[in-house]
Amino acid sequence: MDGVSLFTQINNAVLDLQSAQYQTFQKPVKTLARLLRHDDLAAANAKLTSGLDLEAFLARQDSDRGMGGGTIDWPEDPDEALGLTLLLIFKFADDTGFMEQFGYTYYGSGSKIMSAINGITGQLIIPFARDYKTYVTTSGQTKPRLVLPASNKIFIVHGHDEGALNGLARFLEKLKLEVIILKEQPNQGRTIIEKYEASAAEVGFAVVLLTPDDVGSAVSAEGQNQRARQNVIFELGYFAGKLGRGRVCLLRKGNVEIPSDLFGIVYTDMDPGEGWKQALVKELKAAKIEFDANRMWE
Repeated sequence: MDGVSLFTQINNAVLDLQSAQYQTFQKPVKTLARLLRHDDLAAANAKLTSGLDLEAFLARQDSDRGMGGGTIDWPEDPDEALGLTLLLIFKFADDTGFMEQFGYTYYGSGSKIMSAINGITGQLIIPFARDYKTYVTTSGQTKPRLVLPASNKIFIVHGHDEGALNGLARFLEKLKLEVIILKEQPNQGRTIIEKYEASAAEVGFAVVLLTPDDVGSAVSAEGQNQRARQNVIFELGYFAGKLGRGRVCLLRKGNVEIPSDLFGIVYTDMDPGEGWKQALVKELKAAKIEFDANRMWE
């Protein structure tokens, strides 16, 4: 049974429990527990329940207030609460009478026992199924973290080829992306490196133009190769480290030498047929940059 079908069946068991009557709720509860005991979930379950004592947890709860009046003091650690709920579901399946009593004590809201079962299902089991899937599929990495959307500002690293620079900038602006070109930014009394770092901090993607502006070779080599400007190579390394290689696109014009440290990094040739535009759009999409790709055809 693969992971998708397993969680689908778990969800189906929860749905069956939602629609069950008093005479039929036992079956979906037992089915749910059986699915949760699947071998593929054994490692996650062991981690989730390690060190937990369900009976000691239950003994600490306030159960003296009649139907639905009891209170449960859940632990603050969400993983610990999730593990205790898993153990509860196993206990419900092994003893459906206990599930009835537990529901009556903590989740009952009417004279019928099924209202208590429905309370457990809606308030305990359904949230558990959602959070348990997240726990398993993220290998327990469920702690929330701040994820900011990627900036739609695009930094262009360039050399002396003004034609290539202008063609790239106008294409990105056509896509309604904000282009950052260092020489077009105000100095504000800053040094070049300060100006560069401030601009680089705002962007979510960098396009690096490798154009044949310099020549050079090893001392022992015969002849010289066409190379990009040294500042271009420096800035390429900076952005690859700052943004990650997935947010840096190399556009090569002509037969420019690729530094050995960059072997294996994908680059796109700025071909006369302008196929590079489609390749760049693909890279921007993969980096989750938000824009309307259909604008490239306008």
